Formats: sequence, structure tokens, C-alpha cells
Amino acid sequence: VNGLLPVGRIGGEVVAYRVLRRNFVRRSSAAASLVADMALSVVSQAGFALLGLGLLFMLGATTLATPRLLAGLAIMIALGIAFALIQRAGAMSAITSVLNRLLAGRLNAAITKSVRLDSAMREIYARRGDVAACLGWQLAGWVAGAGEIWLALHFLGQHRSVLDAIVIEALIQAISSAAFLVPGALGVQEGGFLLIGAALGIDGTTALALATARRLRDLVVFLPGLVAWQWSEVRAHVPKSAKPSQLP
Repeated sequence: VNGLLPVGRIGGEVVAYRVLRRNFVRRSSAAASLVADMALSVVSQAGFALLGLGLLFMLGATTLATPRLLAGLAIMIALGIAFALIQRAGAMSAITSVLNRLLAGRLNAAITKSVRLDSAMREIYARRGDVAACLGWQLAGWVAGAGEIWLALHFLGQHRSVLDAIVIEALIQAISSAAFLVPGALGVQEGGFLLIGAALGIDGTTALALATARRLRDLVVFLPGLVAWQWSEVRAHVPKSAKPSQLP
């Protein structure tokens, strides 16, 4: 949903919440798990992008956008850590209480829900081993994406090192996330491939071919997910009396 639809990279979390609720997960637990995952994703992606930028410096292949990327990563890391700390501190119920006083008690019901959400958030962050495992799996996912870039370059006749692939994947992911308001980062991602490819000595034609391969990969991986989601939505709205197992 986030990768293919114009939802500002948050629609996927809404869909995930619906799926969790359909499988009888409590509202507070479903919301807390998704919010915590978003915060950890920001931190892990920023760390991966910082690794890519460090490798870019090590390879001696900087670009005109390097200072901006470095500043953006610093802001991303700070925001991710602050987001996680605010969640752990239980700020949601405090904010809701303040708003409730300002609105003359119209948010009394919301206070109870926000307290449950804060409690669920604290329970999640108290499981430090699971939080560390979540970060580890996310980083493994970013690295796997770099493996896809390396394979695409290989089949395009560019026999580059794994470090080059990590640089491309890390910085492309950072650029795409920064352009979250652009549906699918259309155009922005392709420009990023050209910019980073030029820094690594990859010609424009190959960089655009690599960007196209990345788009095709997104369709192959994400489109079945969209179809499965729509199918589950259809099944969820079919009355029990109309389901095949109960038809005469």
C-alpha cells in the first residue's frame, strides 16, 4: 500500500490495523505495535542510510547532495529517537488530558483509550530483546534490498561491489522516504538513481535501467500483496449466509 498507492507512506499502517483487528487483536495492542514499528523503522532506516553515506565517503564518491543527505539523516535519527522516547514516556494520555481540559471534558472517552495505548506501548518497549530483534530484522531487510540492487547491476553488465549496492540501496531508500508526499516517489527515485549512480561512476543509461528494474521489482513484490488485501476485504464483507461453505 505504501509502495504503490498515493497514501503518503502511512496508508499501509491503516490497512495493517484493519487486518490485525479482523484477527481479534485488541485495539490498543494493534495500534501500539504499529506505532512502535514506525518509530523503529525510522531509526533503522536512518542507521542504514548513515551506513550508506559513510561507505560513499569511504569510496571517495561524494555528490553535491551529500551535505543535504547528512543533515537530513541527522534530523531523521533525532526524530526517530525522540518519537520512541515520547511513546515510552506515555505522552499520548498526557496530551489527551490537556486537550480534554481545553475542550471542557469532551474527550473523556478518548482519555481511557489513550491510557490503554500508552500502557501497551510501555509493554512493548519493556521487551528489549524483542525490540532489538525488530531492529535487526529491519536492517536485514534493507541489506536484502541491497542484494537485489547488486544482482540487477550484474545482469545489466555492471560488475560492481556489494558496497556499491549498499550505498545505492541505502541512499535511494532515504530519498524515497524524504519524498513521502510524492506517490510512489515517482520521478524522485529515478532522479536519485541518476545522482547516486553518477557519484559511483555509473552511466545515466544504466542508472535509469536500474531504476526501471527497481520499479518492476516493486510490482512483482507489492502487487500480489494488494490483490491479497482486496480479496481479504471482499471476504470480510461477505455475509456468513452467503459464504460458499453454507450455500445449498
